[in-house]
Amino acid sequence: MRYRTLGNTGLQVSEIGFGTIPILSGNVPVLPDYYSPDLPEAVDIMMHAFKMGCNFYDTAIPEEYGDAEYKLGVFAEKVGRERIIISDKARFADGNDIFREVLRSAETLGTNPDIYFVHQVDEKNQDETFSRYGALDALCDLKKAGVIRYTGIATHYYSVAARAAADSRVDVIQTSGNILERGIMDRIAENDLFRGKGLILNKVYAAGCLLSVFQPSELIGGILHYPFSCALIGIGTKEQADAAMQTEFQPQTFSFAEVTSRLAEHFQPIPCTRCQHCTCPRGYEVHILLRQYNYYHLGKHYWAMKKLRLNIAEVFEQCRRCTERPCMHGCPQNLRIPELIGMIYEMTR
Repeated sequence: MRYRTLGNTGLQVSEIGFGTIPILSGNVPVLPDYYSPDLPEAVDIMMHAFKMGCNFYDTAIPEEYGDAEYKLGVFAEKVGRERIIISDKARFADGNDIFREVLRSAETLGTNPDIYFVHQVDEKNQDETFSRYGALDALCDLKKAGVIRYTGIATHYYSVAARAAADSRVDVIQTSGNILERGIMDRIAENDLFRGKGLILNKVYAAGCLLSVFQPSELIGGILHYPFSCALIGIGTKEQADAAMQTEFQPQTFSFAEVTSRLAEHFQPIPCTRCQHCTCPRGYEVHILLRQYNYYHLGKHYWAMKKLRLNIAEVFEQCRRCTERPCMHGCPQNLRIPELIGMIYEMTR
């Protein structure tokens, strides 16, 4: 296992981190597949990863990750708290709410987390999150009080990540990307604003979707040349830990054309990097619809279709009437987005 410095925090984190969603038990619909190991088994899996050099473990509050937070706390006590780095998170934009959740997390873990993220910050709740007395301010107060060591923003939106990079209160940014959905990673790599910030990458396997076409070595090696300190991999079994951590993967460079060509052996993918340049005047998130189309064909049939059916009929009707079409003007891939929306709509009928 190699280690990288996490921005200006001074922390040395393992290049591959342990995402704890798959070790949760209970009915928490965060992902369609997880393993529900009991407490001893979950601790054993985390210990297995630790013995291969993993020292970074990421979790979230019970409403999001079930009992994973508690299981991680038990593991931390067993392995020795000082030997691992814990990041935790909660999905609240209000300062009072996040303050309460950090204290509850510390109680559930049985220890103080090293990094605490405001989770799922998006373009709708970012103003409250970054405002005076918002969640980020609360994290700063908790940092001063010694309850946490570093503050974080976790987001799937480049615009929010860039705002966090420009904010001196933010120590660490967690965002998503993989060899297919590389748009945010590419934009971060090109922007000096992110230098000095700790950067954590999740969704390297695209919630497991890309494992049906690519090997873990390709998915992990394909993102190692990006300026992230730690790639989070969801681990639910020892075999998954071995696949992600047993080998020191070398950085690989896959062109986007190579990735989509591999996918085309199985289905006709929409070549969207999820760069989020596809601005819609009515606020629809085109990149999410294109993503779910690909995920559906990569095996996430139920969950992708469920998400698509939430508003695809409305989006299709509005897209059909739109004459401005800035989504097409901003797309680096020159996608004919209205036609793609029509295709997705027909697929969901």
